[in-house]
Amino acid sequence: MDKRKIVVTSALPYANGDIHIGHLVEYLQTDFWVRFQKMRGPDCTYVCADDTHGTPIMIRARKEGRAPEDLIAEMHARHSRDFADFQIAFDNYYSTNSPENKAFCEDIYAKLDRGGALLREKVAQLWCPQCGMFLPDRFVKGTCPHCGKEEQYGDSCEHCSATYSPSELKDAHCATCGCRALETRETEHILFDLAKFKEYLRAWLPDHTQADVANKLQEWFGEDQTLLPWDISRDAPYFGFEIPGYPGKYFYVWLDAPVGYLASLKNWCGRNGTTFEATWGDPATERYHFIGKDIVRFHCLFWPAMLHAAGYQGPSKVFVHGFLTVNGEKMSKSRGTFVSARTYLDHLDPAFLRYYYACKINNTTDDIDLNLDDFAQRVNSDLVGKITNLASRGAQMLGRKFDGRLGSLDDEGRALLAASRGRADAIAALYEARKFSQVPVEVCRLADAANEYFDRHAPWKAIKEDPESVRPVLTTVLNLFRQLAIYLAPILPGYAKKAAALFGEDGFTWESLGRTLENAPIGAYEYLATRVDPKAVEAMVEASKPPAPPAAEPGKYAGPQHGPSANPAAGEAAPAAQSGTDRAVGGHTCPPKAPIQIGAFDACDLRVGRVESCRPVEKSKKLVRFELDCGPLGHRTIFSGIRSAYPDPSVLDGKQVVFVANLAPREMKGVGVSEGMVLCAGDPATGLAVLAPLSPVAPGDPAT
Repeated sequence: MDKRKIVVTSALPYANGDIHIGHLVEYLQTDFWVRFQKMRGPDCTYVCADDTHGTPIMIRARKEGRAPEDLIAEMHARHSRDFADFQIAFDNYYSTNSPENKAFCEDIYAKLDRGGALLREKVAQLWCPQCGMFLPDRFVKGTCPHCGKEEQYGDSCEHCSATYSPSELKDAHCATCGCRALETRETEHILFDLAKFKEYLRAWLPDHTQADVANKLQEWFGEDQTLLPWDISRDAPYFGFEIPGYPGKYFYVWLDAPVGYLASLKNWCGRNGTTFEATWGDPATERYHFIGKDIVRFHCLFWPAMLHAAGYQGPSKVFVHGFLTVNGEKMSKSRGTFVSARTYLDHLDPAFLRYYYACKINNTTDDIDLNLDDFAQRVNSDLVGKITNLASRGAQMLGRKFDGRLGSLDDEGRALLAASRGRADAIAALYEARKFSQVPVEVCRLADAANEYFDRHAPWKAIKEDPESVRPVLTTVLNLFRQLAIYLAPILPGYAKKAAALFGEDGFTWESLGRTLENAPIGAYEYLATRVDPKAVEAMVEASKPPAPPAAEPGKYAGPQHGPSANPAAGEAAPAAQSGTDRAVGGHTCPPKAPIQIGAFDACDLRVGRVESCRPVEKSKKLVRFELDCGPLGHRTIFSGIRSAYPDPSVLDGKQVVFVANLAPREMKGVGVSEGMVLCAGDPATGLAVLAPLSPVAPGDPAT
């Protein structure tokens, strides 16, 4: 039988942010599957890359005053380090900003063009006169035309999941500068004629992804449904590959991102003595994508149709998974549950998360929950208390009392080992089917049986009366542990490596299960896993929360926090601290301030925002709630204790205000989180006024 040849990919992480524990749901399960395949013997290659193109990268690089190439190089190094520290073993981790990717994009484009799969149409597109550019979908915001939710992007609504064109948005405005005077201009775009491949896709879907995914996508193929052309071009300025023959036009990032799978593989082939044609291009090769359910449309409609039209082999299967929740809720920065990979690694062993995710992930699109209490309990009880305990008790006693030398198995031990080995095919089938959550269940059952055997023979007692009767017991227990370590090796590669070293082996393959160790020495025991310390989990959560604002010195006036004199504990404005040197004006205290140097302002990031709405806070006599459009800084909610100055705060709607953009978010009891401070000036006795720029500027621009 010919050896299986497999190429595996995970979705490409975008080079505009760090890896977090939500991302790791995908990369860890892919790594489990790939490591299992490699243990079993197939020729399996795992490739991935940073997704590096598009407007967000360009905008961020411009804001930071550096070239996009510098930004993506930094993010590539950070992503690579985080993945490596989580023991995710890519065969190649590359970049879409590569010569291989450019060549593939141009080749596919040329073949689509020759095959009549492309359309060229004049497209009415929104133009921002302040930015001087056509606006990509994600750089238009407005009110969803279907559900009325405000501040939705120009391609889809995050609230009701409706899709639409940017021109359909109500109150459309530029997400970069906030300009609402958008113009509609015509520009020629290149589109992939997806409708030509409707029947191909209708037949392709059921055999190439999970049933629930295929059934959902089949809704696009009804008699009254039309597959609309897919726009594959973007206008300058754009960070990406320019389309041959079309100066100022660039390949849309969602075209060149999946092509990055091919480019990464080709780069790997060139360094490993093979060719792209002999791997991906071989019809016998199995090609698998692991992706999240948010990008199904691109991977199960556009991507297979594009490959088919260009004459490339398509994916054999697209494996779709769900999202991560933490403690039953969406990941949250304010609660400290939006945890970056690096913050996790600063506090906890990556093996803990690898094991826990394996306990939760299966082959469905259901979301998984990281319950932090269950996380600690599951690792401590199962991995440490049941599985590792076998090695700890057995190896340490063997080392102390029997010079670290295994004996022979007795009949009961051989039967136990045979029963454990007999689960190999069932466990292999679980890995193959990506039913990872059942693997720890099987392993813990075997561990329970081994611990019951150990406790029943009570070697700590028997050694006092008949020492040699204990050696077969320890030999059985350690052989059983070794099998469990092999079963867990795809999930816990570092753990398995230490276990192999204990038994004098370089590493484990699936065939290692067939070996029994008798009358042989073992190495000195090295601790394989420690317990999860709940304090470390708490520290990780705290480290993931936004930093709290600095506390005031005793007896000093701290100044307004998130609005004049806002008191986060009560959700109300608090009186300023008083001292004997305060001067009273109209019954209010206005504490004098010591002279400061100009450098004191260096730490403040003062920006301009446009007031989308300003309304009173219910049940509060002093607070108002600002909803600010902050341009490239996004949307901010800020609470301010200025209601006495603005009895009808709606008069501020549409105005531009100056706010402190780098003030740490602060939870205000019973109200919400305030994300900055709107600046005011004046005297509490005679009235306050919100600060505004002298002339209109783009939201998010520094105040001058």
